[in-house]
Amino acid sequence: MLTEKTYYKSEIGLLEIIATDKGISKVDFLNQEPSEFSLETNNTFLKDCFQQLAEYFRGERKSFSLELDPKGTDFEKRVWQELLKISFGETITYLHLAERLGDKKVIRAAARANGKNPLAIIIPCHRVIGSDGSLTGYAGGLWRKEWLLKHEGSRQATLW
Repeated sequence: MLTEKTYYKSEIGLLEIIATDKGISKVDFLNQEPSEFSLETNNTFLKDCFQQLAEYFRGERKSFSLELDPKGTDFEKRVWQELLKISFGETITYLHLAERLGDKKVIRAAARANGKNPLAIIIPCHRVIGSDGSLTGYAGGLWRKEWLLKHEGSRQATLW
């Protein structure tokens, strides 16, 4: 399986974008820039993702229309599919996510799968918050989660 990558410099840090021959497999925040990297790519999946991220950060895009190829278990993929249903500017709790999956007892497993989301921003795991409205857990850092929710105009943003 062929993979290629590029990078996107966002307002909240450098994103590494990886594509396979089937679609985008990873979008991840980097805490430090690699010693050498290029923003150039000829890969259609990467170009589309780069362009849509640019539109998102400019406030022109509320959802993504990309070919995705995330790697994970069947359960993780089910969770990620549920995350894609959370609308721009909306949030849900981890309990609500588990209920959407059909069993509130899977709350911890759903939270773990949420945390393993390989497609930051694209699959909006940042839209899941604690039952008390608090920001909890975000692999990219809570400050980024807060920024993303405020950028999207989340009604919850006034609580932080």
